[in-house]
This record gives sequence, structure tokens and C-alpha cells, in this order.
Amino acid sequence: MARKRKGRAIHGWLNLDKPAGMSSSQAVNRVRRCLDAAKAGHGGTLDPAATGILPIAFGEATKTVSYAMDGFKTYHFAVTWGVQTSTDDTEGGAVETHDHRPDAEAIEAVLKD
Repeated sequence: MARKRKGRAIHGWLNLDKPAGMSSSQAVNRVRRCLDAAKAGHGGTLDPAATGILPIAFGEATKTVSYAMDGFKTYHFAVTWGVQTSTDDTEGGAVETHDHRPDAEAIEAVLKD
């Protein structure tokens, strides 16, 4: 016999604007606790340093997560040229800076590879 889950039976989707500094799982757990939802899962993973929309499914909607993952996604990002960090991301401190900036042709050539 299946064990009954604690929490309310909530069904549907919520699009969360996830802040930086929190993993996708931490975000889902926080929302699940706030709503006292019995079952919740996310439709994709955002890096802890990233912000953006994190689709969260509740209850019966968790069965549709795979369909949501097949949809079209758009990513927006910012680049800081000329700074190398100790971790190769925004978390690390600057270890080297320079004035070189690639032109559009150089960027397009790398993206085609």
C-alpha cells in the first residue's frame, strides 16, 4: 500500500523568477514548504548563479514535466570581456584583465564551430 504524502494536494504549474544564489532544488523546496504542497518538481535546472524563470509543477502536473522540457527555450546573458576569474564564472575573483575585445566576426566564427 502506498504511503500517503504529507501536505496539501495542489495541482498545476507555477513560474518562479529564481534569484541568484539558490539551486533549483532549493527553490522548489522553499516554494513547496510555503504552499504546504504534497508533491512538487521543476521543469529544468538553472545554475545557482543564474536568475530566470523556473517552472515548478505540483501534484498531477509533475507527470507533464517531460512535455514542458521539450519546448523552446530562450536564454539571455551578459558578458564581461577582458576579465579572467579564478573560477571562470562570476563567483571567483579577477586574476587577470586585459583590453582585448573580440569583434563580431571573431565571435561568429567561434560560435559556428
